[in-house]
Amino acid sequence: MNVANRHFIGLVLLIAVLAAAAAVGQDQATKQRELIAVLQSNAASAEKAITCKQLAIYGTEEAVPSLMPLLADKELASWARIALEVIPGPAADEALREAMGTLQGRLLVGAINSIGVRRDAMAVDGLVQKLGDNDADVASAAAVALGHIGGDRAAKALLQALTRSPAAARSAVAEGGVLCAEWYLAKDQPAEAVRLYDAIRQADVPNQRRLEAIRGAILARKSGGIGLLIEQLESADKGRFGIGLRTARELAGRDVTEALAAELDRLSPEKRPLLLLALADRNDDAVSPAVLRAAQGGPKSLRITAINILIRLGDVACVPTLLAAATEGDAELGKAAQETLSRLRGKEVDADLAARLPDAKGKTRQVLIELAGQREIGAALPAIVSSIEDADAGVRGAAIQAVGVLGRDQQVADLTKLLQKTAGSAERSSIEKALLAVTGRSGVKSVPHLLPLTKSSDSSLHIIGLHALAVVGGTEALGAVKAAIAGNDATVQDEAVRILSTWPNNWPEDTEAGDALLRLTQSGAKMSHQVLALRGYLQHVRGNTKLSNNQKVARVMDLRPQIKRPEEERLAIAVLGEAPSSDSLELLTTLAQDPAVAEEAYSAIVKIAGAETPGLSKEQRQQALRMVAEKSGNNGTKRRAREALSKI
Repeated sequence: MNVANRHFIGLVLLIAVLAAAAAVGQDQATKQRELIAVLQSNAASAEKAITCKQLAIYGTEEAVPSLMPLLADKELASWARIALEVIPGPAADEALREAMGTLQGRLLVGAINSIGVRRDAMAVDGLVQKLGDNDADVASAAAVALGHIGGDRAAKALLQALTRSPAAARSAVAEGGVLCAEWYLAKDQPAEAVRLYDAIRQADVPNQRRLEAIRGAILARKSGGIGLLIEQLESADKGRFGIGLRTARELAGRDVTEALAAELDRLSPEKRPLLLLALADRNDDAVSPAVLRAAQGGPKSLRITAINILIRLGDVACVPTLLAAATEGDAELGKAAQETLSRLRGKEVDADLAARLPDAKGKTRQVLIELAGQREIGAALPAIVSSIEDADAGVRGAAIQAVGVLGRDQQVADLTKLLQKTAGSAERSSIEKALLAVTGRSGVKSVPHLLPLTKSSDSSLHIIGLHALAVVGGTEALGAVKAAIAGNDATVQDEAVRILSTWPNNWPEDTEAGDALLRLTQSGAKMSHQVLALRGYLQHVRGNTKLSNNQKVARVMDLRPQIKRPEEERLAIAVLGEAPSSDSLELLTTLAQDPAVAEEAYSAIVKIAGAETPGLSKEQRQQALRMVAEKSGNNGTKRRAREALSKI
């Protein structure tokens, strides 16, 4: 595209934009004329109120003459002021100033408030006169409006009114003074702001105003306000102490931070943690050293607060202090320190903790091992493994738990060897927990290390080995479970049957497990074994995706003579409900005759008969659904049956 074409297109776009803007302006002007007409009509007050709100959007100076009379209307004055407060240009200011000279009471207060919103400097003289009004509400509104407008004339009048105003208006005069002081700060005139703030905080005004002035006086002085800030922090008055804490977060400067840190040592014990929290919220590089010092000594409440703060402010430099706190013997302090150490950010923290571990002893070694597990510091694993047989029970327990978090293939062997050396049931339980976790990550690589446990004459070791193998699955693991069932140790045999019965939950397509369970349903040495095997086999049939629907139904039908209890019947219903066929519908109808499982059977029948199942005639479906609709006691099932019938 050449330059001439680009210029032409740009000109066309500009003309289009200007035309659109003109159209919008024309629409706004038309809208404003329509709204003004409503105000000048005999329309109801409610309609005029809405019109005033719309003029806040569409109104210009042309609307002011129609809005101005409404300022004297008790019903519409506040609505008119909504528009007048935002209409640009001097006409709205003039209207409000004129109204201030004629209105009384609440209507006058409203007009003054609107003058304050517009910050009309030309209204200052009129507002100063209203400061002395006998109506305290009017005087109060004038004071606040003067504060919003600001300037020397307003400041002088407010200072004089501080001592002259009646008590009812004095709070508003102080509020206006605070606002005027903020105006000076915005104009970079801190000395004038300080003069106002100091006058207010020393005047007979409500405490809230005095606190606002104290805060302003400190901030306006900047570093020169440190002394006044400290005075508030040392005050016995809760309000002054509270404003001191707030201002401690706001007053910038490293010298302020250092002064606040020094003040920590002088305050009462109950105040120190609160000041430390305020100190921690300051954006200053002097904060962290102060927090770290507080964590090292002093009242416990202060130390715990500091330790908690280090979670977000701390780094590797905090590790020695935190480790010392974690191991010095106080349970509450130790818990806080270890929590912070576990959450400190940075790989350098991991490296520091791992480097300390090999030479650490006793409680320190235990804490470091626990932290390595919590932070998942893989580099610490060799030192942790070397501690699983430590003479210190605390160290040993921490190491076993950490191995459960970090361990890999080789640690399966380490843990199985440790199990064989350990006699206590509690410690064996913790080792088993770690072993199961590591085995879950290592998978079939764990099997050679686990099989020796299944050869042990110690029943508990044998059972632990079976539990771990069940996590892995596979032919070798299943073979060990089957061998245990065929063995002579009744305790191991019972647990092996239980493990086999739950095998389909983890390995539903393991056909070999299904075959073993099926054999056990009839050949189990105990009735409890047969029952568990039956339930496990039904779970296997349900979850095995290699079986067709017809095969699943056939398996259930073969077991029908053994399915007698409600628990097994429910499992059979679950299988049949997911294997739709004519045979499954027939068997479900039979199972529905048992009141204990009838509703489960009815629900499954609706699921099958409600769909177009191959091999299932229309008549069969209708008959089954009518039966459910007549016999089910569940309203939801009845409704679904009727809905399905209506669609056939």
